[in-house]
Amino acid sequence: MGSSMTGNEQRHGKKGPGLLKVFQSVLAGALGVQSSKRHEEDFESQSPWPYIIVGILFTAGFVGTLILIVRWVLSG
Repeated sequence: MGSSMTGNEQRHGKKGPGLLKVFQSVLAGALGVQSSKRHEEDFESQSPWPYIIVGILFTAGFVGTLILIVRWVLSG
């Protein structure tokens, strides 16, 4: 009754990483400035899927931004 953790979280004693933490890890990894402590925390995560999904979205956004910049420069 007062617990908001799922069965999986109760068994392992941890919550999954929050969206902000996942985004920060993906951004730091993309820039090559990920600390070894944060790197280890990421690999201790229960599931790789949040990192994979955010990584794909980040990459798509990055490529899309580059395409827009190139089109803008070439049009001018």
